Amino acid sequence: MARHRFIPEDYHTTLGWHEAVLTVDDGDTVTTLTVDAAGQDHTGATVAGRPNPQTGPFFVAGAEPGDTLAVDLLRMTPTRLVGWTGNVVAAHVIDPEDVRSLPARERILWDLDLEAGVARLQAPPKALERLAVPLDPMLGCFGVAPHGGQAISTATSGPFGGNMDYRGFRPGVTVYFPVFAPGALFHLGDGHAVQGDGEIVGNGIETSFEVEFRVRVIKGKEIEWPRGENNEFIFTVGNARPLDQCVQHATSEMLRWLAEDYHLDAVAASTVLGQCVRYDLGNIYDPAYTMVCKVPKVVLNSL
Repeated sequence: MARHRFIPEDYHTTLGWHEAVLTVDDGDTVTTLTVDAAGQDHTGATVAGRPNPQTGPFFVAGAEPGDTLAVDLLRMTPTRLVGWTGNVVAAHVIDPEDVRSLPARERILWDLDLEAGVARLQAPPKALERLAVPLDPMLGCFGVAPHGGQAISTATSGPFGGNMDYRGFRPGVTVYFPVFAPGALFHLGDGHAVQGDGEIVGNGIETSFEVEFRVRVIKGKEIEWPRGENNEFIFTVGNARPLDQCVQHATSEMLRWLAEDYHLDAVAASTVLGQCVRYDLGNIYDPAYTMVCKVPKVVLNSL
């Protein structure tokens, strides 16, 4: 169970079967750096293309197709004191007749006060002079190489993970990915200092990160879509468009989890979900939307 520190020099704007930058073993911990969604590093210099350039991939020894890769998200620390977002909501999240009222899309800048734990607008519009948004670091885009030797744009997502923009991917969470390639080929990037549900302005507060994570291989455990857990919930992630399809993927994956690990048949699992399920909206901006299906652990522990 070694500890590694990796400083990237190159980045990828696809999640794919790229040459690994580092081989790590089951149980190892990695500390590394990510650039922001526009390829800017900790100095603000543009060192990579867009969108969402990825650090990695990391080859996890022993991971093979048919296994599950567990990634413990341990720490995410912004490495610069400025971030940026868009300034208006996406046209498709409001009524069509209101789209013409939106101003032109521009980038706005935020100051990150790491000591106080808040973000503040550099040039706040009227009425937002006192706005201080609590920092809540998360990863917007990360995952493993897709099946079949593919390289898929970091603008979108799928069973392999990708640009899910779920604000629940924060420190203290374990994320599970199906393994499609030898070594899993784990990528990560697109750090947000904070983001609302849906990423409806097209961005969280985009900035560069130092990230610490641990990898574990679960041999012979096959899953179809990403899963995760924290202290309160287990959850499953569906990525697709339209929105009802990603709900279907997430809910079906949760039914499989409840059957496999909690031994609930279809009626029992449906009964639990019917009264206890929670849904979180991940990304609703990019080509594939993301829906998260959650079940409280307190309910499962009482069974």
